[in-house]
Amino acid sequence: SYFLRHARSRNYVSESEVCKLESVPLDFGDYHPLKPITVTESKTKKMNRKGSTSSTSSSSSSSMMDPLSSVLDGTDPLSLFAAAADPVTSAPPTDGARRKRDKDESSAVGSDFEPWSSKRGEILARYTTTEKLSINLYMGSEKGKATTTGSAVSEKVRTRLEELDDLEEGSQKELLNLTQQDYMNRIEELNQSLKDAWSSDQKVKALKIVIQCSKLLSDTTVIQFYPSKFVLITDILDTFGKLVYERILSMCVDNRVSLPDNFSPESVNDTAKETCLNWFFKIASIRELIPRFYVEAAILKCNKFLSKTGISECLPRLTSMIRGIGDPLVAVYARAYLCRVGMEVAPQLKESLNKNFFDFLLTFKQIHGDTVQNQLVVQCVEIPLYLTLYSPAIDWILQCIAYHAPDVLLTEMMERCKKLVNNALLLNSVMSAFRAEFIAARSMDFIGMIKECDESGFPKHLLFRSLGLNLALADPPENDRLQILNEAWKVITKLKNPQDYINCAEVWVEYTCRHFTKREVNTVLADVIKHMTPDRAFEDAYPQLQSIIQKVITYINDFALLFSVEKFLPFLDMFQKESVRVEVCKCIMESFIKHQQESTKDPVILNALLHICKTMHDSVNALTLEDEKRMLAALINGFIKMVSFGRDFEQQLSFYVEARSMFCNLEPVLVQLIHSVNQLAMETRRVMKGNHSRKTAAFVRACVAFCFITIPSLSSIFTRLNLYLHTGQVALANQCLSQADAFFKAAVSLVPEVPKMISVDGKMRPSDAFLLEFLCNFFSTLLVVPDHPEQGVLFLVRGLLNVIQDYTWEDNSDDKVRIYTNVLHLLSAMTQEAFIYHVDKVDSNDTLYGGDSKFLAEINKLSETVVSQILDHLKTLGKEETLKRQSQLALYFFNTILAHGDLRNNRLNQLSVNLWNLAQKHGFADTKTMVKTLEYIKRRSKQPDMSHFTELALRLPLQSRT
Repeated sequence: SYFLRHARSRNYVSESEVCKLESVPLDFGDYHPLKPITVTESKTKKMNRKGSTSSTSSSSSSSMMDPLSSVLDGTDPLSLFAAAADPVTSAPPTDGARRKRDKDESSAVGSDFEPWSSKRGEILARYTTTEKLSINLYMGSEKGKATTTGSAVSEKVRTRLEELDDLEEGSQKELLNLTQQDYMNRIEELNQSLKDAWSSDQKVKALKIVIQCSKLLSDTTVIQFYPSKFVLITDILDTFGKLVYERILSMCVDNRVSLPDNFSPESVNDTAKETCLNWFFKIASIRELIPRFYVEAAILKCNKFLSKTGISECLPRLTSMIRGIGDPLVAVYARAYLCRVGMEVAPQLKESLNKNFFDFLLTFKQIHGDTVQNQLVVQCVEIPLYLTLYSPAIDWILQCIAYHAPDVLLTEMMERCKKLVNNALLLNSVMSAFRAEFIAARSMDFIGMIKECDESGFPKHLLFRSLGLNLALADPPENDRLQILNEAWKVITKLKNPQDYINCAEVWVEYTCRHFTKREVNTVLADVIKHMTPDRAFEDAYPQLQSIIQKVITYINDFALLFSVEKFLPFLDMFQKESVRVEVCKCIMESFIKHQQESTKDPVILNALLHICKTMHDSVNALTLEDEKRMLAALINGFIKMVSFGRDFEQQLSFYVEARSMFCNLEPVLVQLIHSVNQLAMETRRVMKGNHSRKTAAFVRACVAFCFITIPSLSSIFTRLNLYLHTGQVALANQCLSQADAFFKAAVSLVPEVPKMISVDGKMRPSDAFLLEFLCNFFSTLLVVPDHPEQGVLFLVRGLLNVIQDYTWEDNSDDKVRIYTNVLHLLSAMTQEAFIYHVDKVDSNDTLYGGDSKFLAEINKLSETVVSQILDHLKTLGKEETLKRQSQLALYFFNTILAHGDLRNNRLNQLSVNLWNLAQKHGFADTKTMVKTLEYIKRRSKQPDMSHFTELALRLPLQSRT
């Protein structure tokens, strides 16, 4: 008991003054760590591999060496970039860098050109079939493989020619009745066979495979699969073209220096040219038009090895060759492939691309000829489906033509389309390929063309959809906007098929939201509801309906305006599938949290968003993932934080009560509500400046009661403990003393239920550290809690100590002793005449007891018990395996006595010396800590009334580890 009987008397005010940092007048001209950082460019010159780097020249005057730079030896990426940017110090570029720069300068196709590879997957996914397919597989000939090394060259040539003729003589195997997946697998096998044949130097076999694959493109027996077949076969052709080009390029390597990308034919050696010519001669000998065209187009780039004008001469010839292809579908894909290759190797030669397209326009009427019609009857394919097969090819051709094309050219092409064909399919491709700004500026012209065009199986509503997609990206002339909407909606609203209707409406909703008021938006939403409600058609259109909602909330960020759109909430009622409904609600809430700048009490907004949040909350069940619960709770909490009724605190509390009843299954929402209600109580206190009237006192008690009945429903034990403590502090601040006692008692009674392990971020962790942190906070609060007149002295502290004593601690844990040491800090603070802090308008025990001797005697009894517990524990740590823990705890207790005890008392002084010696006894003490502690004692001895620290310092020896 001598510890607190001789607790150090504290003058907190003077101690605070002494501990304050010395104030130094700041000269703003000097360096300050929060000033903006000036980055200086360092020029680093790299020496030979073994040599050191030169000194770094910098505008910084500091001579201190940067440890990071020294490790990097001047090769850090920022220095290298800086060196590269400096024309004086930069080294000559490498071959690779030069090639890349040359390529960038010569290439006319930039990143704004959508490559073929991005369209590939979409085509394969869209054009599928359940029909059975057939394929001819090349059966490799064994002729010529057993020739001896001494065979004559003429024999080798003859064998190769025979092999090439084998293909014409039927060295193939036809596979029938393949599913689409089998067919795709076979094509992939052919692609692999091509690579294997090439790598094993069987160039003729590789060519045969490519010819055979090209022949497949003349087969339209399963016509709806043709676009996908084109994608698969041209992948093989691309591979072949790349292999041939790289093979010839590798023959041009001279003294290990390869050709730059923009090489001239003069720099190509004769061997490479001869090989290149040989390939073109082989291809020219292919008898059938389609394989000859495709294989030559595949190696078009190789013309660069022969002459500067090779490509520009070949493109018109290949364009003309396509005129010999009778099937319009096969021909249009051949044109698409030529455009594709042309854009890769010579994007500047637009004339050939334009000629290609005009050829297509002239032959367009073939689509409606008897040959095609008869073929469609045999395959039971309708004209609308057949016309969609052209879209990928025409779209690609037009994209190539329209890329960086001047408006004059686009206008001319538009006029030609209108004059020669004015077909819906073609017009749709024009609107897909041309720039959105070009289309938007001529919106009324396009509407006129749409009205007059020949539908012939391609419905007009799809044209309006394409126009709408352009108008979502670019704005039409302001005077035309309403007329455009009226013209489009006249057509859209007459559509009988719900799927056709919603596909168009989805696009035009964005145009309406961009350019018109809520009246027009409401009209459009009403029309959608009218079309999609009969026969529950909305069930098949959830993605489009979701898209409509997303567009509406993107353009209408004012939620008062949004919810005043009469048909908005009825529109939400169409989402009857729960998962979709919840996703839509999440979108709306995310938009609200993102865009709502000020808190709101608008009843329209509150009712609508409560309904939406309730929908999200009610979707939670036993199978809902924790991440999903967290996300929903965060959205609901974001809404709760934005609700404010100003000074109408009772209305605010009523809202929180209603929210609690609606969102009881989401724990984070209940936690937020408790915090919000506590904040409300403190806001009431602020408004009343701490002087509650009868009405506000009753209101604050109602807030506290709300929390008291809500906290037990939470599952996380530490959340409950912290909220009991937090709300108890709020009750205390509002002079609700009996309510505060109830919270603190509840917290005390909950401590025994704390489990040994708790889940933290999905992983099990020991709870000791969390409990220690909570109890330290609790002790800080208990200092200012006044004793209850009907309970004993320090009844809450006693109750908490009993709980700590009975709690089952881990055998290897010292947390119990650390808690007891913190209790001594509390008891020491309680013996002071005036406590270090108080709660405004609440009398703490220093005022109630006024330093009464009986009160101090009770504190001494408690301290005696606590000190004996600590010393007993230190004795139990005397075994060899626990000596380090004993040393640490002894020093920890020594520091407590040093801070809070009056060391003029001999017994306390001796106890501190004994603890110091115990800490060092077995060589486990941290020498640095011991030295610093001793220095602190010596400094303290120089302060007034601290001369006894001089004698103490002499009694504290420092022992070496040995």
